[in-house]
Amino acid sequence: MLYYLFEYLDRVYDFPGAGVFQFISFRAGMAVILSLFITVISGRRIIRYLQKMQIGEVVRDLGLEGQMKKQGTPTMGGIIIIAAIVIPTLLFARLDNIYIILMLVSTIWLGFIGFVDDYIKVFKKDKKGLQGKFKIMGQITLGLVVGAVLFFHDDVVIRQPVPVSLQFETTNEMLAISDHEEPSETVQRESVKSTKTTVPFFKENEFDYSVLLRFLGGDYAKWTFLIFIPIVILIITAVSNGANMTDGLDGLATGTSAIIGVTLGILAYVSGNIVFSDYLNIMYIPFTGELVVFIAAFVGACIGFLWYNTYPAQVFMGDTGSLALGGIIAVFAISIRKELLIPLLCGIFLVENLSVLMQVGWFKFTKKRFGQGRRIFRMAPLHHHFQMKGYHEAKIVQRFFIVGIMLAVLTVITLKLR
Repeated sequence: MLYYLFEYLDRVYDFPGAGVFQFISFRAGMAVILSLFITVISGRRIIRYLQKMQIGEVVRDLGLEGQMKKQGTPTMGGIIIIAAIVIPTLLFARLDNIYIILMLVSTIWLGFIGFVDDYIKVFKKDKKGLQGKFKIMGQITLGLVVGAVLFFHDDVVIRQPVPVSLQFETTNEMLAISDHEEPSETVQRESVKSTKTTVPFFKENEFDYSVLLRFLGGDYAKWTFLIFIPIVILIITAVSNGANMTDGLDGLATGTSAIIGVTLGILAYVSGNIVFSDYLNIMYIPFTGELVVFIAAFVGACIGFLWYNTYPAQVFMGDTGSLALGGIIAVFAISIRKELLIPLLCGIFLVENLSVLMQVGWFKFTKKRFGQGRRIFRMAPLHHHFQMKGYHEAKIVQRFFIVGIMLAVLTVITLKLR
């Protein structure tokens, strides 16, 4: 909203300093500051309100050290995170940008599903919360919307160089070399609808989902949505649930998400900037630079929430926060066509998810085969395995952060490591 106000003041009244709002870097910085302010300053009041309303965590006794001390700790703190993401985005981002609209819808939708789950757990005293099938249905619905918009919307394009032989026959608008508007360049480019995505570690690092339907012959590309949308649904569901699984130790999911968010911000900035995308020889995706403002608010919200969520936690995010964080990461990565980097960047989420699948699968198999179920880990998800081995909760979280930073650095250098 402030973007449009100051753009008007700059254009009509030549208001001093109003032009600075045209720069993504400035608005991203302001979004970080405001999201930190919202979480840190308002967080204490919200925590007191949650305590007053007796909205506390119901802890199952799993025999973990210090676990029962968390009984009654305020939960549903994800409300703080969502507010600290949505408010700065509404104030500083361009709200006519299709990617920003998608991110806001994803945040609110998954936050609502998580809120319903937490509400049932806390107020209905049902430890199971919202039935799994309803969570999955909500995630699938979001995946359908996101996939359809990214496939069919006219503003979702990539811009690629026009072959030399065609440059004098093609008339395209020029682009700008700043980080705020469409800049100018010497090589003409054309905007095309495409289902290409980035493949890490390969020199020719672009893959088009449409080739999977080449066997249909003819105009096979128009049917690519039949593959693309299910892939989007799978990614959103997997990452959202992965973040939910990771939210088991104080600060673990929040800090890991912040690390991932910083990395996605870097990827979005270079993908949405003609100069950097040319230099790095990566796909240039118009209008995605605006996503830097959103992800800046996301990182600020996560870091600010850590003020109260680090060990010993004064508040838990609950499913209100964890489902939203995972969904945001998934939709963001898909939007900037870096979804194939998710297994690397979100390696913590992946391992946590796999540890549960392996544990459950092996237990069922051995019970059927030998009559008695056996376990791979002492407890799943993986962070509980290390707790059972005697590691302190804070040490586990810090070491997971270190691994997360290593994965983030490796993800960034895939831009040149091919």
